[in-house]
Amino acid sequence: MVANRPGTPRLLRELNDRAALDLLVRQGPLTRAQIGEHTGLSKVTASQLLSRLEDRGLVSVVGSQAGGRGPNAALYAVVPSSAYVAGLEVGPDGVTAGVADITGHITAQVTVDPNGTDEPVRTVHSAVVKACRSAKVALSRLSAFVIGTPGVVDPQSGDVQFAFDLPAWHEGVLAALRTDLRRPVTIENDVNLAAIAERAYGAAHGTDDFALMWLDRGMGLSVMLGGRLHRGRWGGAGEIGYLPVPGAPLPVGAARRAQVDEGVTPSRTWGIPTLAGGYGALVGADAVRALAHEYGVKEPTAVDCVRAAAADQDRGGPFLDDLARRISYGVTSVNIVLDPGLVVLSGNLGRAGGVPLAARIEEIVGRISPTRPTVSMTGVEGNPVLRGALYAALEQARDHVFSSAG
Repeated sequence: MVANRPGTPRLLRELNDRAALDLLVRQGPLTRAQIGEHTGLSKVTASQLLSRLEDRGLVSVVGSQAGGRGPNAALYAVVPSSAYVAGLEVGPDGVTAGVADITGHITAQVTVDPNGTDEPVRTVHSAVVKACRSAKVALSRLSAFVIGTPGVVDPQSGDVQFAFDLPAWHEGVLAALRTDLRRPVTIENDVNLAAIAERAYGAAHGTDDFALMWLDRGMGLSVMLGGRLHRGRWGGAGEIGYLPVPGAPLPVGAARRAQVDEGVTPSRTWGIPTLAGGYGALVGADAVRALAHEYGVKEPTAVDCVRAAAADQDRGGPFLDDLARRISYGVTSVNIVLDPGLVVLSGNLGRAGGVPLAARIEEIVGRISPTRPTVSMTGVEGNPVLRGALYAALEQARDHVFSSAG
């Protein structure tokens, strides 16, 4: 659209309006003069665009600011209720849904137990309705939905192609969700959404190149290069649980694509994982708990073991040393191939290990890798997958609502 209307007054107005709206979202209420200062627009142009945005119901006066001589200057802000979005995290044990207004403020967050149902559309619809009721927002007012799921998402169709924990999420679910919700719906890998949240709110804020290592019940990886997620040809980038590593059997046949029959698209032929070998056999939750018990850290869950060891390193230090060595295999492989500069540890196990675990991993990787990345624990508060989903949905909604067509 931009290429077809170079330099037209209408296009320039649209660009100025969008720049002002993005500025108000990022920095909060501003005066006309402040908007002009940040955008380089004249006072007359800033006044004109604010009038346009007020007429469209996108901005309003929310107060005033004392200045020099003359009357106080009006403070303008984006109208929060001009649009709402929904973000969801879908897992085998439940669905967490959140609703946010166009400014990014989360107005409601709920978790729904699927109660044994394996119908994705019904489960998602129930969670969204519950979140809307809590937020006191009609479902029809939601402008976009982004759903985070484990497994591989086909970058061409947008459907989940491989989610061992969610067998009912298969080709055709995305179209069914869009029909049911009657709004734009996007399905994204959950670890990719955690990386989006990390760049927006956490340890990778403003960083274009970094990797996020997800350590939880299972493990995953997300890579951001040049500010863009790297998904791979078939959406399988980041399935690091199948990485061959020392100390674990090779994951032969575990996640390997089946032989491609004539006329069958390779992205639809993922096998069934066992994770009997590879990196996942060393750093998955079951393996971490077993390792902790070997060192006398006897808490009931892997997360409890790691948290206890990080809190009492006199007792848990040797266990953390060995765990860091295991995790460093995957971090080193990523670092040698991509040199991201920053690796963020996330997921419940990553959070539990905190700085003591991150520091150990950074030291080990620095010894066995040609470059030494910074290894940090996540800085995202709350549910990182949900926050990433809401952020991605807001990007979509703002593109629509802040455009002239919106």
